[in-house]
Amino acid sequence: MSIYRLDTLFAPKSVVLAGASPQPHSVGHVVLNNLRRAGFAGRLSLVNPNYAEIDGLACHASVADLPEKTDLAVIATPLPTVPDLVRQFAERGTKGCVIITTGADGGPEGVARLREEVIRIARPFGMRIIGPDSIGVTVPRAKLDASIGAAPMEAGDLALVSQSGSVITTIVDWANRHNIGFSAVVATGDMADVDFSDLLDWFALDYKTRAILLYVEAIQDAAKFMSAARAAARSKPVVVIKPGLSHDSVRRSSHAGSLAGADAVYDAAFRRAGLLRVRDLGEMFDAAETLSRLKPFQGRRLAVASNGVGPAILALDRLVERGGVPATLAPATLERLGSVLSERASRSNPVDLGAGGGGARYRGSLEALLADPGVDAVLMMSAPTALADAKEAASAVVGAVEQHRKTSYRPKPVLAAWLGQNGELHDIFEAAKIPLHVTPHDAVDGFMHVVRYSQAQEAAIETPPSLPEEFEPDVAAARAAVASGLAAGRRWLDPESVARVLEAYRIPCAAAEVAKTPAKARIAAERLLPVSGGCVIKVLSEDLPHKSDVGGVRLGLTSADAVEDAAYGMLARVAKLRPDARIDGVVVQPMVNRPYGLELIAGITDDPVFGPVVVFGRGGTAVELFDDKALALPPLDMKLAFELMAETKVDKLLNGWRGQPPADRNAVALVLVKLSQLTADIPEIREIDLNPLIADERGVIVLDAKIAVEPCPKLRGYSNPRLAIRPYPKQWERNEVLRDGTRILVRPVRPEDEKLYPDFLKRVTAEDLRLRFFAPIKEFTHAFIAKLTQLDYARAVAFAAIHEDTGELWGVVRLHADPNHETGEYAILLRSELKGRGLGWLLMQRIIDYAKNEGFKRVKGQVLRENTTMIAMCQKLGFEVHDDAEDNSLKIVTFEIDQAGAAAAE
Repeated sequence: MSIYRLDTLFAPKSVVLAGASPQPHSVGHVVLNNLRRAGFAGRLSLVNPNYAEIDGLACHASVADLPEKTDLAVIATPLPTVPDLVRQFAERGTKGCVIITTGADGGPEGVARLREEVIRIARPFGMRIIGPDSIGVTVPRAKLDASIGAAPMEAGDLALVSQSGSVITTIVDWANRHNIGFSAVVATGDMADVDFSDLLDWFALDYKTRAILLYVEAIQDAAKFMSAARAAARSKPVVVIKPGLSHDSVRRSSHAGSLAGADAVYDAAFRRAGLLRVRDLGEMFDAAETLSRLKPFQGRRLAVASNGVGPAILALDRLVERGGVPATLAPATLERLGSVLSERASRSNPVDLGAGGGGARYRGSLEALLADPGVDAVLMMSAPTALADAKEAASAVVGAVEQHRKTSYRPKPVLAAWLGQNGELHDIFEAAKIPLHVTPHDAVDGFMHVVRYSQAQEAAIETPPSLPEEFEPDVAAARAAVASGLAAGRRWLDPESVARVLEAYRIPCAAAEVAKTPAKARIAAERLLPVSGGCVIKVLSEDLPHKSDVGGVRLGLTSADAVEDAAYGMLARVAKLRPDARIDGVVVQPMVNRPYGLELIAGITDDPVFGPVVVFGRGGTAVELFDDKALALPPLDMKLAFELMAETKVDKLLNGWRGQPPADRNAVALVLVKLSQLTADIPEIREIDLNPLIADERGVIVLDAKIAVEPCPKLRGYSNPRLAIRPYPKQWERNEVLRDGTRILVRPVRPEDEKLYPDFLKRVTAEDLRLRFFAPIKEFTHAFIAKLTQLDYARAVAFAAIHEDTGELWGVVRLHADPNHETGEYAILLRSELKGRGLGWLLMQRIIDYAKNEGFKRVKGQVLRENTTMIAMCQKLGFEVHDDAEDNSLKIVTFEIDQAGAAAAE
């Protein structure tokens, strides 16, 4: 339901507390005190059949006795009463409910039953619910504190969302001591209804929220979460902490699966969404301190100035460790510092202000560093000393920063670390909104959080390389191979079926022949040896995923006799070691001679939360021992594949070393993209294990591969429903013919289509651009076009009309869903000289069809009043046209899909 009616939770005009109590330390008494202490200005009502009044407020015996309906209900009553109270409030039209009641009977199963019952009751009425087992909701600006928190909190611009109530109280206590305020604090509890995704959507749109802090224990709907998280992270920083690393031990049946622990998958998901993950509350505090005071900036070059060299060096060491860059000071800066510092003081980075450095040195040095074009940010530090006044130095820094902000178009960020700080010093920096940290490490970590956010923003709009045009997988052939394995009741496909799947996706793989007996292994070797000069045999058994562990692999066999003898010995040995295993023979393969080849692993594993996950790393039999791996959520493009590779140590070896030629990194990345596409196309595939995947200067080849399959329910709609990120909707590609016979391809827009836009936009007149964007457009930047081409297909789609012969972009129509996924807002743009050929009509029909298929209720658009051509076409298509109540220059056009469907039925 996303943000539907969430306004009643964060800005209610009336609140009713069920379970209000005069008993000290009871939940009902604490919530009532907090509501009154916060100064809630709306109507506050109480319900408890045991009291006529509480603390001077009238108390009603039941929900039915309330004189008026209420926006928000807060339930703090014993567990058995909760479902019936939810029903009573819902029937009276209450729009939001916070359930603070805790302690469901029956452990996790009891919690699940309560969640299901509550949402079953509330959903038909559209009531939104936070909890059960929530400590409540606090919105300082709205003077709303419907929680059992112990301390009040200041208004600010950080939103805090947590599954853990104790984490919230800990963070709020720290924030109060550091004068950090919140736009809202939400304890999600057991998330019967409102979840992380809904709250991310809400706070992403909330202009009063600068950054979002998340404490995540578990995610229930990965696809919904990833869509909301990606959207939120594009608009503001989202910092997340996720515990559970110590519980991450799951046995897997393949190498790829054993490398993909649950925490590592969460890490990959957060990274893909653009979230900033921190490991503990201390790091979250550092992030909050910095993000609440600094706007995102470009660059990672930090200059440090301190009255103590030791702490400054520690800061720079931490900077390098975290991936930052110590700024190299320009000669002009060094000369300017010379006029400020003592003769013996260091003028390099870090800048030594001297133990007796007073306000003049601090200000002069900071001004010099801020003026240096090679410095992106400055950290000013002070260690306790009796030779200088720390307060004077702090005031000097504040003065320099305020002057810099007044005179600079893009002021550079300044951070402070005052060791041994006191409350008075904190107030000085707080007034100037300068982040103040206790240690050098804390300050650098805070700086790097903002750097990482800025880097993630840049990466999000980077244009990926195009895939090779010749890559067109034979999906039907791969599906047939998988279907035959499923029909045979196999969990792991046989080698021939594996080869057919890989061949269908153009993944090079060594030939393989199955031999049921040693004699048949000899026959296979006689066919292979004249070409390869050597053979490999491997035991064939679904029950032995790690063949080397039982001596199930023999290499370098150079004669048919050797192959037959090795097969006899292998089958006997494996049968003795694993009498429980079903053995189907051996696989005979040619020896592949790649002297410079690197052993890699590439594959797909299935995560219970996020679905298919791509795995890449160092391969071979010791793959778990090396533990050099990285994970990514599909779908992947070439850019994302290269980023995945770069997270591993083995990627450095791919670039060549000690006379070894560089491997074909493009070929490796392309394999990862193909695996990603494979899992999107064929959801029955649950695991893929390519180990080893050999990479060298000639390309790649798979020496051993396994594919696990399971039946999948009949697909409805897009691709693999288990993917956490919706893939490119290839099923919407269509070849069309315009009225004049021109053939065009209409397909969804891809990120790599950015290269088509510059020429396309040159063919659109300035007037048509004004009609589309409602203002004159002077320049189309990379960032601007990236927003048009890099889409979250769960929320938006754009259809491109491409001339089949020239490949030129002729027109684009876009549809963007609201957070509730009910209304899609369209926008359309054509090359100006192509109007009147039916292209606009065709594209508008396409988005209407798409909206119907996606379950939208309506398609909506804003059109300038003078754009009569667009208005007329919309009317012919069945849109209703109305004046915009807020802007007289606009018309609102709306296509009601339900009404259109009813009319068609009649």
